[in-house]
Amino acid sequence: MSTPIITVDRVTKSFTNPSGEQLPVLSEVCLELREGEIVALLGKSGSGKSTLLRIIAGLVKPSAGTARHGDTEITEPGASTAMVFQTFALLPWLTVWQNVELGLRAQGVPVAERAPRVTAAIDMIGLDGFENAYPKELSGGMRQRVGFARALVVQPEVLLMDEPFSALDVLTAENLRGELIRLWAQTAFPTKTVLMVTHNIEEAVQLADRILVLDNNPGRIKGEIKVGLEHPRDTRGRHFLNIVDQAYRLLTDGAFDGDRHAIAPTPTTRPLPDASVDGIGGMLDLVAAQGGCADIPELASGLRFEIDDIMPLVDAAGLLGLATTSGGEIELTLDGHNFAEADINKAKEIFARLARDKAPLVGAIDHALANAHNNQLRDGFFLDLLRRGFTEDAAQRQLRTAVDWGRYAELYEYDADERLLTRHPFES
Repeated sequence: MSTPIITVDRVTKSFTNPSGEQLPVLSEVCLELREGEIVALLGKSGSGKSTLLRIIAGLVKPSAGTARHGDTEITEPGASTAMVFQTFALLPWLTVWQNVELGLRAQGVPVAERAPRVTAAIDMIGLDGFENAYPKELSGGMRQRVGFARALVVQPEVLLMDEPFSALDVLTAENLRGELIRLWAQTAFPTKTVLMVTHNIEEAVQLADRILVLDNNPGRIKGEIKVGLEHPRDTRGRHFLNIVDQAYRLLTDGAFDGDRHAIAPTPTTRPLPDASVDGIGGMLDLVAAQGGCADIPELASGLRFEIDDIMPLVDAAGLLGLATTSGGEIELTLDGHNFAEADINKAKEIFARLARDKAPLVGAIDHALANAHNNQLRDGFFLDLLRRGFTEDAAQRQLRTAVDWGRYAELYEYDADERLLTRHPFES
C-alpha cells in the first residue's frame, strides 16, 4: 500500500474545565488517510468528530499522541491542507473573488499568480458571474460553493470538510454532493485525499470509500466500514442500503453506554442524552405502532431524521430501560410497552421510577433535594458539579434535560427566575 498522506497515531485530547480538571474528548484515536480515497467520520454528537478534524488541520493540538502529514508532525495549519466549514465562514465585507483569494494571500502567493488561480477555482465550482457579489447576495448553496472554491484555490493535497452540507436544504445539498464527486473524478483535481465529518449516514455511504464510526464519552474509533461501490452510487440499491444498515448497527450497538457498562453509573459516566420527554414518547409511540420493534434506519428515513436527530431519542429510551437496541433495530421493553399504552398519570409514574433509578443526574438531583433544607437547592449547586465533567455548554444541556425529565415525572419543580429546584416533601 502507498505511504499514508495523513497518520493519526494514538491521539488523545482533553479540554480543561473552569475548575482546572481535564475533560476527555478523544482517546487513543488511530487512523490513516491514503491517496485516492474519501474517508468519512461518522458519529453522534459529542464523539469528538470536529475536534479530530481540527487536530488534523493543525488548528488544535492533541493532549497526547501525534498527527502527521507524511513524516512531518502537524503542529499548525499547513499550506497543503484546506478546510470547508459547515457555517460557510465567509467574510461579509469581501466579494466572492476576494473571499476565494484569501487563502492565496495568506500563503504569500504573488499577485500575478493569484488571478488565474482564482478564476480557475471560481470556474471549477460554478461561480462564474458572481465574482463581484457579496455573501449577503447569495443563497446558502452559493455561499458554500464559495467555501469550496476558497479551499480548492490553494490546490490542497488534503481537503477537510466539517459537515459541509448540513446547513443546506435537501436539494441543494444533493446537488453539491454530486458536484464534489464529479470534481473528484477529474484528473486535474489537485486534492489527493478527503476527510469529511458528517452525522448523515446516507451521505457518508454516498461519498466515502471508508467510513470510520466514532464512539463517544470519550471519542474513539468503534469500527470501520469499507464501502466498495463505484461513483455515482445508486442510493436505492441493495448494496448501498445494506451498508447504511451496517452503519446504523455500529452506531446503535451498546447505544447509550458504549462498552463501558462496567463503569459505575454517575452523572458524568452516564450523561443524559439530549432528548425531551415528548420526543422520547413520540418515538416509542411510533415503535409501538409497528408491533414494538422497528428498524432504526427505516424509522429515521420515514421521519427524514439525521443521526443526530434520532439517536438521542434511541439512547434515552435505552438509558431509561424503555427499549433495547441490537443489529440496527429498536425493541420496546415491558416498561416501554406500558409507557406507550398508559394514560398520562400512569406514564408519569413509570417515567418517574425509571428516571430516578436509571438516569444518574435525575436521581442525584432528587436525592440532594430530599436531604436539603426545605427541599430546595439553586441550580448553581448542580452546575458546579457538572462542570467538573462537562464543558460549560454541555453542563447547561445536562441540567436542562434533567429539569425537563424531572418536571414531567413530577419529582421536582424548577423556578427559572429564581433558578431554584424544589422537591415536594410528599414525594417518596
